Amino acid sequence: MKNMHDYLGRFRLDGKTAFVVGGLGLIGKEVSAAIASVGGMSVILDVNESMGQAFSAALQKEGFEAAYKNFDCSNMANLDTNFSMLIDEFDCPDVFINCSFPRTDDWGKSSFRNITLESFQKNVDIHMNSYAWLARLTAEAMVKKGNGGSIVQFGSTYGIVGQDLTIYEGTNMGEGESMAYAVIKGGIASLTRLMSSYYGKYNIRVNSLCPGGISGHVSGKSDKQDSVFVKNYSKKTPLKRMGNPDEIASVASFLASDAASYITGATLMVDGGWTAI
Repeated sequence: MKNMHDYLGRFRLDGKTAFVVGGLGLIGKEVSAAIASVGGMSVILDVNESMGQAFSAALQKEGFEAAYKNFDCSNMANLDTNFSMLIDEFDCPDVFINCSFPRTDDWGKSSFRNITLESFQKNVDIHMNSYAWLARLTAEAMVKKGNGGSIVQFGSTYGIVGQDLTIYEGTNMGEGESMAYAVIKGGIASLTRLMSSYYGKYNIRVNSLCPGGISGHVSGKSDKQDSVFVKNYSKKTPLKRMGNPDEIASVASFLASDAASYITGATLMVDGGWTAI
């Protein structure tokens, strides 16, 4: 058809560079692969050197553009310096996706009853504050370059609604609630809205992607999940199942692309309908 838009092409990221923070996690690996599969240069930022080199090499072997750099987002004191080094090597990214999950070793004790002030402060600092500061550094770099860009922040359903504690009943997961997690993810969603307002005039889009429960995901690790929890969770979602990492990655790729060119300030729920009822 004459003058028909290239709709499929809008989903591609040819010629664009994407920084993926936490690019080796359960969801992060799929995000890194998704970006590369639609033509983008996937710069995988994480702390596992051997895994990162192997994963980027595997993507390259498939004919995709990918690179790995050791990057610790919890190293707050050196975030500015380390980010500047990335810019020096790869130039300003067109896309910035943060799906990292930095946390302290006592993360499982972040309930109201067990959490300490020290742990609470540390987790807010290395998670929420690192997300906020990296997003700011990226946006300012994008302003300086003048080409706009897309920033995708990973939030959570539990940054938007309260936790349904009944899904933890009969499991080995304790009471389930996390004071730090709710504060962190709620803060990320709020910052996204402000940044979209401030940076919109520079054609920089900022959105939050909020996954629901993901198969294989236990406290940020790819451990086998409690079968009772999976059953309890699945019963409460309209789709009657948990999500898969690729179902999250495809949405991240969409938000990064020109197919989402008029979406900014959004909190996109990818949760099988969990927050709809």
